Amino acid sequence: MAVVLRLARAGAKKRPYYHVVATDSRNPRDGKFIEAVGAYDPNLEPPKVEFNQERLDYWLKTGAKPSDTVADLIKRNAKAKPQA
Repeated sequence: MAVVLRLARAGAKKRPYYHVVATDSRNPRDGKFIEAVGAYDPNLEPPKVEFNQERLDYWLKTGAKPSDTVADLIKRNAKAKPQA
Protein backbone atom coordinates (compact mmCIF):
# COMPACT_ATOMS: atom_id res chain seq x y z
CA MET A 1 0.00 0.00 0.00
CA ALA A 2 1.51 3.30 -1.12
CA VAL A 3 0.52 6.06 1.29
CA VAL A 4 0.32 9.63 -0.01
CA LEU A 5 -0.35 12.95 1.68
CA ARG A 6 -2.82 14.92 -0.42
CA LEU A 7 -5.69 17.39 -0.33
CA ALA A 8 -9.30 16.25 0.05
CA ARG A 9 -11.77 18.92 -0.99
CA ALA A 10 -14.59 20.02 1.31
CA GLY A 11 -16.63 23.20 1.63
CA ALA A 12 -19.34 24.70 -0.54
CA LYS A 13 -19.43 25.38 -4.24
CA LYS A 14 -17.02 28.23 -5.10
CA ARG A 15 -15.79 28.23 -1.45
CA PRO A 16 -13.26 25.39 -1.28
CA TYR A 17 -11.72 24.13 1.93
CA TYR A 18 -9.21 21.30 1.96
CA HIS A 19 -8.19 18.66 4.48
CA VAL A 20 -4.63 17.33 4.25
CA VAL A 21 -5.03 13.56 4.54
CA ALA A 22 -2.90 10.44 4.56
CA THR A 23 -4.50 7.93 2.20
CA ASP A 24 -3.81 4.97 -0.04
CA SER A 25 -2.80 6.28 -3.47
CA ARG A 26 -5.54 4.17 -5.13
CA ASN A 27 -8.37 5.87 -3.21
CA PRO A 28 -10.31 8.72 -4.86
CA ARG A 29 -9.53 12.34 -3.94
CA ASP A 30 -12.46 12.73 -1.53
CA GLY A 31 -12.73 9.05 -0.61
CA LYS A 32 -11.65 6.99 2.34
CA PHE A 33 -8.51 8.12 4.15
CA ILE A 34 -6.32 6.83 6.96
CA GLU A 35 -5.85 10.04 8.94
CA ALA A 36 -6.40 13.78 8.60
CA VAL A 37 -3.14 15.61 9.38
CA GLY A 38 -3.98 19.21 8.53
CA ALA A 39 -6.18 21.77 6.82
CA TYR A 40 -5.85 24.43 4.13
CA ASP A 41 -8.27 27.33 3.64
CA PRO A 42 -7.44 29.33 0.47
CA ASN A 43 -10.41 31.70 1.00
CA LEU A 44 -8.67 33.73 3.70
CA GLU A 45 -6.07 36.43 3.11
CA PRO A 46 -3.39 35.19 3.66
CA PRO A 47 -4.46 31.55 3.13
CA LYS A 48 -4.63 29.56 6.38
CA VAL A 49 -2.50 26.42 6.61
CA GLU A 50 -2.54 24.20 9.71
CA PHE A 51 -0.76 20.91 10.35
CA ASN A 52 -0.60 18.48 13.24
CA GLN A 53 3.20 18.59 13.05
CA GLU A 54 3.71 15.44 15.10
CA ARG A 55 1.49 13.32 12.82
CA LEU A 56 2.84 14.95 9.66
CA ASP A 57 6.40 14.08 10.69
CA TYR A 58 5.29 10.51 11.50
CA TRP A 59 3.80 9.96 8.04
CA LEU A 60 6.79 11.50 6.26
CA LYS A 61 9.18 9.29 8.26
CA THR A 62 7.18 6.16 7.44
CA GLY A 63 7.52 6.85 3.71
CA ALA A 64 4.34 8.69 2.76
CA LYS A 65 4.87 10.80 -0.36
CA PRO A 66 3.33 14.29 -0.33
CA SER A 67 1.61 15.54 -3.48
CA ASP A 68 3.22 18.53 -5.18
CA THR A 69 0.69 20.92 -3.62
CA VAL A 70 1.04 19.45 -0.11
CA ALA A 71 4.84 19.57 -0.40
CA ASP A 72 4.58 23.27 -1.30
CA LEU A 73 2.24 23.93 1.66
CA ILE A 74 4.65 22.15 4.02
CA LYS A 75 7.55 24.22 2.69
CA ARG A 76 5.63 27.50 3.01
CA ASN A 77 4.45 26.61 6.52
CA ALA A 78 8.02 25.80 7.61
CA LYS A 79 9.20 29.24 6.42
CA ALA A 80 6.33 30.98 8.20
CA LYS A 81 7.11 29.31 11.53
CA PRO A 82 10.84 29.32 12.28
CA GLN A 83 12.08 26.46 14.46
CA ALA A 84 13.04 27.38 18.03
